[in-house]
Amino acid sequence: MELNEIRTRIDAVDDQLLQLFLERMGLAEEVAAYKNEHHLPIMNKQRERDILAKVMEKSGDKERYAYHLFSTLFELARSRQAELLTAPTKVEAQVKASLAAGGEIFPQTGLVACQGVEGANSQVACDKLLPRGNIVYVKTFDAVVSAVESGLCKFGVLPIENSSNGSVRKVYELLQTHNLSIVRSTRLCIRHELLTLPGVKMEDITEIYSHEQAIGQCSKFLGGLSGIRVVPCANTAVAAKMVAESGSRHVAAISSHPCAALYGLECLNDRIQDSDNNYTRFICVTKDPAIYAGANRISLVIAFENRPGALYDILSKLAALDINLTKLESCPVAGSDFEFIFFLELDASVRDASVLAMLEEMERSCAQFQFLGNYAEV
Repeated sequence: MELNEIRTRIDAVDDQLLQLFLERMGLAEEVAAYKNEHHLPIMNKQRERDILAKVMEKSGDKERYAYHLFSTLFELARSRQAELLTAPTKVEAQVKASLAAGGEIFPQTGLVACQGVEGANSQVACDKLLPRGNIVYVKTFDAVVSAVESGLCKFGVLPIENSSNGSVRKVYELLQTHNLSIVRSTRLCIRHELLTLPGVKMEDITEIYSHEQAIGQCSKFLGGLSGIRVVPCANTAVAAKMVAESGSRHVAAISSHPCAALYGLECLNDRIQDSDNNYTRFICVTKDPAIYAGANRISLVIAFENRPGALYDILSKLAALDINLTKLESCPVAGSDFEFIFFLELDASVRDASVLAMLEEMERSCAQFQFLGNYAEV
């Protein structure tokens, strides 16, 4: 048989498949109407298992492919049913309130809480996120959250992940335990330098101060030193300030180049970080949820039953809507019924009705579901 003839037959089969697919989706809509009326859940896992068992039994050596085809059909049908379901969800109410509170233009001013002191990377992120913002410096990430929750500051800026050293787990813990909403994010290129008082030599140094994230990002350099104590502190800018105020020729700080000028220090070594491609993402959080124009990234925290295929069920929902997953990270939870929680970031907007329907379906099916915000990265 000639190739063109085979392709003609494939086209004919594709036409039949399309008509059968549309018919099946129509029937799924009828099922959704019945479930709506009788307040039934979308998921009927037992029926799906029964159908898949029949499909594999009839598919011979192509059972694997048939299994994935029908699994995808189920996911598409559930996604469509989720769009039609009218039962209220927490995420729907949160999204509606956020859209109403947002606007076309992200604010350029306002009080913003920032951990550290002048010269900190968080301060640079503040200036980028809120160009005319009035910064209130606090000592800890907890204090940033408290300032926002109490109403002292409208905004708070926090580091959430680093390209070399991973997520800032403390910040994720705060997002889980406090009702804050992410409204914007930004990414900064981080350059670490070893700063000292003028004239200090490497052999003079006995202690190096810096933030634990910066210490992790310079692990190779620090691992090659001997006889030098590495001391974690609140912030890289705080480390530079401590060295400047100490007056000691035996201490150094891992900090930034702007901090050298700010605190009258010298750069002893500017090649100390593990990777030149070192970026830190910062988020801007508020007490009152808001979604502004241009929001195209969604952050979630979820947990689900520990069983085979549970994560696949979540990922298949994204695949069915062609949504790009930009972050998937698991975190063990001590003392919980769930062995892991997952941090997810999606390239998507809740202004798309199908995306909101998918989030509602995830809320219904996940043991824990937290919508952290829909925002733009600048």
